[in-house]
Amino acid sequence: MFPLKDNIEARNFPVVNIGLIVINIAFFLYQMSHGQRGDQLIFTLGFIPERFLSQQAQDWFNLSGFLPVFSSMFLHANLIHLISNMWMLWIFGDNVEDCMGHGRYLLFFLLCGVASVLAQTIANPQSVIPMIGASGAISGVLGAYFLTYPHARILTLLPIFILFYLIELPAYFFLGLWFILQFVQGSLYSLNSEQMIGGGVAWWAHVGGFIAGVALLQVFRCKDWQRPVIQSEKRVRRLRR
Repeated sequence: MFPLKDNIEARNFPVVNIGLIVINIAFFLYQMSHGQRGDQLIFTLGFIPERFLSQQAQDWFNLSGFLPVFSSMFLHANLIHLISNMWMLWIFGDNVEDCMGHGRYLLFFLLCGVASVLAQTIANPQSVIPMIGASGAISGVLGAYFLTYPHARILTLLPIFILFYLIELPAYFFLGLWFILQFVQGSLYSLNSEQMIGGGVAWWAHVGGFIAGVALLQVFRCKDWQRPVIQSEKRVRRLRR
């Protein structure tokens, strides 16, 4: 399933969400400008659980060791990785920002990213592979959207064999299924110890980020916590007038 758009109108310009997308793109272009040295940049600024735990065991107040916790959120492995993450942020992030307000949304995004790093570290503390990508923080945005706009409609591209279908799914179904898939994939991945050490998709970062988004929403309450006006409802109101 691939989401194309939702039917929620943002009432305010999503300056933070667009800013996050621009920063991620800028980081990626910076990576590409380094050519083969981009791998060294990923190793330096990416989050490596084993390295982080070793550093903190030696010196808990080594603040430089915490830099990859944040810098890793803005690095991506390739163009597909970047586009897929930014597309999800584009669809769901503007509405969560609209609900929370700009400043609280930025803090919320970063905290969800930290929670996702923590979740992946707990699941795979021995990993020496750099963990990069904004998907953990974006998973937190999805968790907030899941609770805030459960009845929004998500236009979804559904491939079945060689055919593609466009269907509208309620947000609670789309995001609930997405979360279940991340959890199942993470559980299966954990059963293979060689994969856990060798790298791959950080499934538990997705799970941890989503749960953090659900939990933190109780703190970062929406400004008015009112049910948003959905485009289809707006059209009905206009017809009634």
